[in-house]
Amino acid sequence: MRGDCDCDFRGAPFLTTTPAQIDLWRASPSEHQRLEFKEAKNQLGNQTLFEYCVAIANEGGGTLLLGIADKPPRPIVGTQAFPNPIKTAETIFERVGFRVDIEEVAHPEGRVVVFHIPGRPRGIAYHLEGKYLMRSGESTVPMSEDQLRKIFAEGEPDWLEEHSKTGLDAQRVVELLDTQRFFELLTTPYPTERSGVIERLLNERLIDDVDGSYCIRRLGAILLAKRLEEFPDLARKAIRIVVYNGTSKLDTKLDRRGVKGYAVGFQGIVSAISGQLPQNEIIEDALRKEVKLVPEIVIRELVANALIHQDFRIGGTSVMVEIYSNRLEITNPGEPVVPVERFIDGYQSRNERLATLMRRMGICEEKSSGIDRVIQAAEFYQLPAPDFRVGYQSTIVTIFGPIKFEEMGREDRVRACYQHCALKWVMSEKMTNQSLRERFNLPEEKSTIASQIIAATIDSGLIKPDEKVGTSKKYARYLPFWA
Repeated sequence: MRGDCDCDFRGAPFLTTTPAQIDLWRASPSEHQRLEFKEAKNQLGNQTLFEYCVAIANEGGGTLLLGIADKPPRPIVGTQAFPNPIKTAETIFERVGFRVDIEEVAHPEGRVVVFHIPGRPRGIAYHLEGKYLMRSGESTVPMSEDQLRKIFAEGEPDWLEEHSKTGLDAQRVVELLDTQRFFELLTTPYPTERSGVIERLLNERLIDDVDGSYCIRRLGAILLAKRLEEFPDLARKAIRIVVYNGTSKLDTKLDRRGVKGYAVGFQGIVSAISGQLPQNEIIEDALRKEVKLVPEIVIRELVANALIHQDFRIGGTSVMVEIYSNRLEITNPGEPVVPVERFIDGYQSRNERLATLMRRMGICEEKSSGIDRVIQAAEFYQLPAPDFRVGYQSTIVTIFGPIKFEEMGREDRVRACYQHCALKWVMSEKMTNQSLRERFNLPEEKSTIASQIIAATIDSGLIKPDEKVGTSKKYARYLPFWA
């Protein structure tokens, strides 16, 4: 990790952090990957310091401030840590292999030590004693295989932008790609001549003209292929739908793969999944009627998310939809870029061009509203809260069929409470005992049960009381832990 460097730590770095700048940082709504506060009134362990330097550098660089409480309003407590910044900078460089500039700032309320941590170079992840670190909440944790793979692939060509088929003429291109459906999805008239079709595909960078013949990029094929099996490097990326008899994998009823590209075949995929869902009989307005286990809007949003956010570099696997008698599970290759507990409010696309094109074709939105709609639908249809979790090199979402409140376990209720609280927050509202009762369809006389669920969710560290309303139980409001 060490390399040749002409770093000179004898002179003070050309940095001018002012007390006013520190006050601006203190006013930040929350800590994030590029900003960390520590009280460290007397000292911060060297190992902890090294770990934070590596973790913050791996996430793009940022600022670590000592002598400031990490909870709002973040009073300055002052610190005696690292009295010799030049010596500390030398020690950091010896241990982690990159330079960190350090400042002492004489704030009117106390001494603050500021560490300016640079971001890692492209395609390189820093490590400390073999541990590749990142931040998680108020601590550092090892980076996942998925995150490391993404960093190491930064210097490589984008997998989706590489060519899947080469040496084609115009006729062969339109034979392989469903260009008619492509123009329909873009709500654009189909060109009267084939040259107009080719020109549009070239402009969208879905194909390339190389020495007078055409090459289809993987992105073009994965979206528009009439038959994915015509593209050997993409055939295994077709979505797989498996239906089971019962609640386990022991008895498989159906196992099939998608045929078309994601965009041109999306509606067919959604219809195929919806057609295989079990039906439940409910009574509404004194009439019996059959309803699907899961609403179609939920299927649509989750399948689109899985297709877009999968890690295409993981071989031998694809997006999988598994249908049981009591639930629906959707798995996509690759661990999530955004932590699962931040799916409701956060958004970062793994495959930006794929996401942009699917948005333009009306299949998804690039503003984090898909998961919001899934949560809203679960509440509207009185379903248990969806379960988002990380598996081995995969992201798994489970949507449960209807369950009576009395049959929900503690984990189900806490998960629903957190998601309800987060959903309220992104809608510029705040959760209350009443809103939670409405989510669970509980009468007012069961407000004590709602209070118990709220308390359990607070104990789990997922929500917190809104301090602005004081200690009044009557007017209590609650926020997600990251708000």
